[in-house]
This record gives sequence, C-alpha cells and structure tokens, in this order.
Amino acid sequence: MIRKIIWGIMFSSLLIGTSYAQTLAPKPFGPVPNENQMKWQEMEYYSFLHFSLNTFTDQEWGNGDEDVKLFNPKDLDCRQWARVCKEAGMKGIIMVVKHHCGFCLWPSKYTGFSVKNSPWKDGKGDIVRELADACKEYGLKLGIYLSPWDRNSADYGKPEYITYFRNQLTELLTNYGPIFEVWFDGANGGSGYYGGARETRRIDRRTYYDWQNTYKLIRKLQPDIVIWNDGGDRGDLRWVGTEAGYVGETNWSLLNATGDVPEDMLRYGVENGDSWVPGEVNTSIRPGWFYHTYEDNRVKTLPQLMNTYYSSIGRNATLLLNFPIDTRGLIHENDIKASKDFAAAVKEAFAVNLAEKAKVSASNVRGNSKEFGAEKTIDGNKDTYWATDDMVIKASMIVDLGKPTTFNRFLVQEYIRLGQRVKAFTIEALVDGNWKELAKATTIGYKRILRFPGVKATQVRFTITDSKSCPVISNLGIYNAPQILTAPAVVRNKSGEIIIIPVDTESVVYYTLDGSPPTAKSKKYEAPFQTEGKVELQAIACDPSSGQSSPVSREKFDISRKDWKIVGLENETANRILDGNPSTAWHQLKDLKMPIDLVIDLGMEQNLCGFRYLPDQMRATGYISNYQFYVSKDNSDWKLVDEGEFANINNNPEVQIKKFAALMARYIKLRALKNTRGNDDVGYAEIDVITK
Repeated sequence: MIRKIIWGIMFSSLLIGTSYAQTLAPKPFGPVPNENQMKWQEMEYYSFLHFSLNTFTDQEWGNGDEDVKLFNPKDLDCRQWARVCKEAGMKGIIMVVKHHCGFCLWPSKYTGFSVKNSPWKDGKGDIVRELADACKEYGLKLGIYLSPWDRNSADYGKPEYITYFRNQLTELLTNYGPIFEVWFDGANGGSGYYGGARETRRIDRRTYYDWQNTYKLIRKLQPDIVIWNDGGDRGDLRWVGTEAGYVGETNWSLLNATGDVPEDMLRYGVENGDSWVPGEVNTSIRPGWFYHTYEDNRVKTLPQLMNTYYSSIGRNATLLLNFPIDTRGLIHENDIKASKDFAAAVKEAFAVNLAEKAKVSASNVRGNSKEFGAEKTIDGNKDTYWATDDMVIKASMIVDLGKPTTFNRFLVQEYIRLGQRVKAFTIEALVDGNWKELAKATTIGYKRILRFPGVKATQVRFTITDSKSCPVISNLGIYNAPQILTAPAVVRNKSGEIIIIPVDTESVVYYTLDGSPPTAKSKKYEAPFQTEGKVELQAIACDPSSGQSSPVSREKFDISRKDWKIVGLENETANRILDGNPSTAWHQLKDLKMPIDLVIDLGMEQNLCGFRYLPDQMRATGYISNYQFYVSKDNSDWKLVDEGEFANINNNPEVQIKKFAALMARYIKLRALKNTRGNDDVGYAEIDVITK
C-alpha cells in the first residue's frame, strides 16, 4: 500500500513537471508564417530569369504584335542557367514564362503566340520543360512568372480572358512538377495589340481576375506553393514597393488582409497587421530586366550587390535577383562573373562566427530554464531559442569573446514561428572597459544584419529595448567581414569637365581614357580635367596600404553639352538637366498641361542617332511614361524620329536609352505625352543625345 502511495506521488510529480515544461514555452504572438511561407523564407536567395521576344526586339515591354519568328536562341541551354544559379548560391529559379506581350515559352495549346510557332527547335521546343529538368538535376526549386496582362490576347479585358488565363495556369501547374512560387506582375491594362484591335483597355485589377477563385485553383494544383501578387488581393508574399534592391530598415512581415497598401507600407510592413505577408526584394543584376547589349558593361558591381544583400536578406526579406537571358539563350559571361564574385564575398564575410565559442549570458531567462537559455542562440539549431518571461519585453544578452577581437557585423534572428516581436534593439561593445554603442535598429524578423566600422572589443551586448511580447531569439552571429572597395563615381559637367569622386578620402584613384582597364600604373586622378567630344573613361579606387582595388567604373560620354541651351526658358534651375549630376533635377512649370515639350539647342548641327532620359532620382514624381522625340535643323521644321513608352519606368527609374536612324540636326524636342501618375508633372534629372 505504501509503495503504491509513493509511486502515485512520484507519478503525480512527473505529470506536474511535464505539464510545467509544456506550458513554459511562449505562446505565438500575432500572425505567424504557415509552413509554405516558412520554407520559402529559409530559401533566402533565388533567381529571376527574364527571356522573351523582348530579348530580340531590345525592349523591356513588348506590345503583343511581335513576329514569333524572331525567337530563335540557337545556343539556348537551361542547364547552363541552373548551373550558374547553383554556383551563385541560389536555391531556386523563377522563370518569366509569359511577359506582358503574351508570348509563351511553353507550347500552350490555348494560343499560337508561343515557342511552338517559332523557328527554335522547329517549333518542337519547350523551355519550361527543359528548365524544370535542369532544376531537378541541380537541386533547385522551380517557380513561374505568368503576367496577368496580355497585350496579344484579343480577349484581354473581357470575361473570356479569365478562362484563358486559368487554362494556362493549369498547364503550368500540372505539367512541370513541383512549383515553389507563382509570381503575378502588377502591370495591368493599357495600350496593346489585342488580336489586331490596337487599342487601350482598362481593367479593375482588384476585381477583374477574380483572384480568390484563381488562388483556390493554384492551391488545389500545387498545395506547397506560395503566391506573390501585386494585383489587389493579398497573396502569401508582398512586393516591397521598389525594384532598386532594398526594403525598409524597419520591416514587419505583416499587412492587413484587406485594403489598399501605400508604397511606404510595402517597404515597411504594418506593425499590427492581421496577416503574415513577408517581403520579397526583386531586382536585376543589370539596370533592365531583359537583355540589352548596351548594358553588358553596366552589370552591378560587387559592392552594389553586397549592399543589396544587406538591404534585403539582411533586413528580414528574401532576395530575388534577375539574370537577363541574352539572344544566344545564355546567361552572359559578365553576369556570371558578378554572381560568382558575389557568392564568394558573402561566403567569406560570414565564414567565421566569432560568437560560436564565446560565453553568453542573459539578463532574464524564461523560468530560469536551460531550455530557453542564452546559449540556445549559438547552438546551431534553428529550432531552439532564448526567451524571456512573459512580462519581460526589455532584456539584454552579453557575448564574452574572451579576448580583444575585431568585428564589424552583427547578425540576429527571431524564432518567427512564434511571430515577429522585437521593435527596437541596440548593439554595444566593451572597449577598454567602457561600453560603446555600435548600432541601433528596429525590427529583426527572420534575419537582421547590421554593419558598422570595425571595432576591437572583449564583449558585445545585445539589448532589446522594445518588444511587442517576450522576445524569442533563435540565432546570433558576430563576424569580421573583409573590406570591399567601392568603385568611384564619375560625372562630366556641362562644360565638359570630368570629376571622379572616390567613396572614401583614403583611396587613390587611377583612370584611363582609351577604353583600356585601369591599374595602379595608370594616370592618377588629382583634380577635375577638361574633355571634348566623345570620351570612354574607366577608373578604379585603390587602397595604398593593402594594394586592393575597387571594381571598375565605366562611363561613356558623348558630345560636350557646354554650348547647349534650353529654348524659351529663363529659369536657371532648368540647367540642372544638363549639369551631369544625376542627383539634381528640374520639373516643368506647374501650369502646363500635357503634352509638354522640352526644346534644346545643341549649339551646332550633330549627327544624331538616339537620346537618353534620366528621371528625377530624388523623388518618385514626374516620370514620363509616353513620349515623342523630334529633331530640327532650324527650330521650325520638326521631324518625328521616335515615339513610344518608357516601359516600367515607375518601378525601375533608370536611364532610358532610345535609338533611331541617324540624321543631322541642331535642335531636339522631347514631348511628354503622359506620366506615370496621370497628372501634368514632368521631371528630368538628365537629358543627353547619342551621336553617330
């Protein structure tokens, strides 16, 4: 009897202990990611591939009336694409299988505007199939981009198109194996071919596609998929409001399930949003999304790519980096080199976690339990975490490095399966016995990385100064990333004077003017210098102490603008558009109505074959979307030499380059027909011409 009583007490104690352990873990706070979103977040880095008829017509957006016979990439190799992405450290590929022009990279049975009617493989090819097989071979996940807008379809804007759109979705989601993400572009409606109608069609993107029923179809066909949509209905992921390669320093993985989302909310999320909708940063390795030969020397440099990494993955987002497939059907060699250098630099920066062998302690540990102790942040297990007691939302953790150690990066992750909680935190270093603040930030989320100048310290203090609930921190890292020199900036002002600007004052700059690569034996830059006519300048910044050099800055300048005058304007600030500085801008008078003309006297006749327009880089207004370009010898008899649209300029406000048949002229006229906001604001950062 006594034995039974003892066993009963022991068993009851065990139950009580078990119950206590079960209730000790923090409860989820607010919205949390579902399993598909969690798997997607852990991918971190994957590729976009843009390839279409646009590649062969040298456009960003096709009109829908292109000749399918132009599509003939004779060296197309999907295995090369997959191999390059794998070597770049990417976990998947999202292929643009149909862009706005409507051309399909698979032999869809619902349209003739596809590869089945192109010369490529005599119409028997299927790029989506070849890429799916290549992804499987290289262990990559496959995603698809299918443009909701179709400038070729005669039914676009009508109810019949929705059936067509869903039929194509069904083909893609049933014939090519597992799809990890489906991507729907936000561009919807406008001018197009539309089966020969050649008209402008408008739709209400919030209602036209009946997204909720489209989502049901997608999830039925691909249960493990995530949906990216900028079309009015919330998908699983959100656009971050820009294609420039960054998300806000404050970045909540939350939005509200209904209601319009201003671009600033897309950048920062909504702190008290009711749905888990994390951000995906999409940007291209070049200025444009599709391949253009003139961008072969405008591939993003290593410092630019590293900055993108810290501004995307390092700010609680994923990075979707685009490779434009060239006319051969390959990823270009310059893009390959840049992506490999990028992968190597990331690997080197985070090769050694200085916190792994350190001693860690926390100001508060949940229930004083080892299960939630500070050491869980450095145990290499993503499913364990340091947590505080429920009422403790301010807490600190000290990492004792054991000896003076140099570092310049701090990485921290929340256990987001229980929600995103931290609102603010600081990083301090113990230097010569005194605490020195290194950095402070707001949100953490899945991953946050802070950069700061190198410091030598014995201890690091991570302090959460504000949180929505008790913090749950799953991982912490301290690193000493190698310095990467940034290429100098190069401008040529209105008088033809070239100015080279290094990022830091310690660097020494060397340059060439003959198109040859610069070295430390090239001409040393000491002061601005005068140039005339066409100039091809290349420059590097060198660190005298280490001998390291930056990537090469390459700039091709056309004729000098010293004799140029803006006709009919006495406004001195208008000359900002000719000053060579992309950071200055000028906007036309507010009382003008579209169409609005800008007329420039070049001073003398020139053999013109194109022009460049750079929109205001400091504020997102006044972007010209539709234009006409005229030339004249006498400012009286004008000839229209080019017209069209600056495609995607609202989301990607890079320099717009347009070419036309060469002819002699002294005057140019850029006529703005329409801007991206639908008002009469027209802004310019720079205007230039291209001469033969």
